[in-house]
Amino acid sequence: MKKNNIISDKKIEKVLEMLDKTYPDAHCELNFRTPFQLLVATMLSAQSTDKTVNKVTDKLFVKYPTLEEFLELDQSRLENEIKEIGLYKNKSKNIKEMCKILAEKFQGRVPDNMEDLVSLPGVGRKTANVVLSNAFGIPAIAVDTHVFRVSNRIGLADGKNVDITEEQLRKNIPMDKWSKAHHLIIWHGRRICLARKPKCEACPIATDCRYYKEEVADK
Repeated sequence: MKKNNIISDKKIEKVLEMLDKTYPDAHCELNFRTPFQLLVATMLSAQSTDKTVNKVTDKLFVKYPTLEEFLELDQSRLENEIKEIGLYKNKSKNIKEMCKILAEKFQGRVPDNMEDLVSLPGVGRKTANVVLSNAFGIPAIAVDTHVFRVSNRIGLADGKNVDITEEQLRKNIPMDKWSKAHHLIIWHGRRICLARKPKCEACPIATDCRYYKEEVADK
């Protein structure tokens, strides 16, 4: 039985169908060519925008396209390469440690399962889910700031943190739609359901949105 703040299964299906019609080309907006590049890019994206990350990795991955090149790259040089991104020193450290473990423990390959991915330095469930979904085609829902905000606003979930939100989304959305729903929610959050001033007047799912009914329509 769903909590009061979570909309019905029928409405969830309707919302996802409408978002799919609105964003038919929704996809991962990080640029990458290999699972390794996606792992690095996703680690860099924490508390940063995909646009900023892509600006950096478009150059970074030309110079250092594979794990082997990253292993030869010293941390200070990596810091210089990614200094446009927030928390670049800590990210550089984690990426270097991650590369070392990939080489030593995983034969240079990015793991294709949650347990091994989250064992890597700087890799949490969000990053792991992004990699599983986009690099390996494994159904997953990565809960970033957009997914957390939008899914709880709409009523797809009613979670106090990202872990609870992910758990609820996994229950409320059919598994075969997890990865697509993840992208649809992110695109909606970046384009209409903005953090500070959501564009409810332009929202295609407003009539089925819990936030709109409670915070906008009744005002």
